Amino acid sequence: MDQDNNSEDESVGPSEDPSEEELPCLPPGLSDGEAMELLWQLRAQRRQSSPELPETVTRLTAPDGSLLYLVGTAHFSDSSKKDVATTIRAVQPDVVVVELCQYRVSMLKMDENTLLREAKDINLDKVQQAIKQNGLMSGLMQILLLKVSAHITEQLGMAPGGEFREAFKEAGRVPFCKFHLGDRPIPVTFKRAIAALSLWQKARLAWGLCFLSDPISKEDVEKCKQKDLLEQTMSEMIGEFPALHQTIVAERDIYLTHTLRQATRCVEAPPNAQKVPAVVVGVVGMGHVPGIERNWEKQLNISEIMSVAPPSRFGWVLCTVIKGVMMGMLGYACYRAGGSLGRAMLSLPAVQSLLETLRPTPA
Repeated sequence: MDQDNNSEDESVGPSEDPSEEELPCLPPGLSDGEAMELLWQLRAQRRQSSPELPETVTRLTAPDGSLLYLVGTAHFSDSSKKDVATTIRAVQPDVVVVELCQYRVSMLKMDENTLLREAKDINLDKVQQAIKQNGLMSGLMQILLLKVSAHITEQLGMAPGGEFREAFKEAGRVPFCKFHLGDRPIPVTFKRAIAALSLWQKARLAWGLCFLSDPISKEDVEKCKQKDLLEQTMSEMIGEFPALHQTIVAERDIYLTHTLRQATRCVEAPPNAQKVPAVVVGVVGMGHVPGIERNWEKQLNISEIMSVAPPSRFGWVLCTVIKGVMMGMLGYACYRAGGSLGRAMLSLPAVQSLLETLRPTPA
């Protein structure tokens, strides 16, 4: 059975910039009820009953007749942004759900240049934040994955998540449209992924991510929107890291299906609050579309994929050793720098934050 979970139903308000919202001007003197009814009718007029949508869009139906238009995207793609905009403008949805969680929502309001700079700039502050948020091993793995994103960003000159920003902008132009974050919190995903890998698998994965240097073209990214190529890529990943595929892809397929089904429910229409089927647009990576289709009519248990097992004794010992080595290196650096300079270094906020991060946790 589906379990209610508030985290998946988080809403983000529309853009505060009036120039970005193309809502109509209402006649003066209308009551709130009359204004709502007029906007509802206007949206109904704009909504196309049989829209011609991009081939990346999959239509799914809920038991109550509500419709989900699922847009499969490539995260570094201009054409995916166009697909999202075309779909939202055509169907005028009640809800837009995107493959983001509260830990990644900041990308919605950043401009392209800021995102490009942030993606390429992996500094000590980001490392500390990742470790504090996810723990040592999961935090370091997150930094390695950020490096992969930075590599793609540098190769393409394009920041990730453009389709989500486009969805956020277009949702703000549709009367009554809500914007939901539909992905599992990223700390849960990272912790479950790390816990599922053996020590040897963690080392192999880290090595591969550290030395990623293959050139990537925009044509390669667009090919990711072809289901046959994507499924081939997924099969290769399953063969090498099946546990990683389970936590990062399959479990999130389940979570995204749950949040999309939560959103695809009847809504109240003015003026008498009559229940009518909802229209929802979901924006997810193309790799999640087949899994969402498979899970759409299944009974799901979200609690199973939200739990994080405590670290093993061996994992705790390993993390403690790594922290000890890092603290020893910091102490040696202060010793070599001299007494007064070493004390000055230790008083720096960045060093104090790092020491707090490295403090061993009880078993």
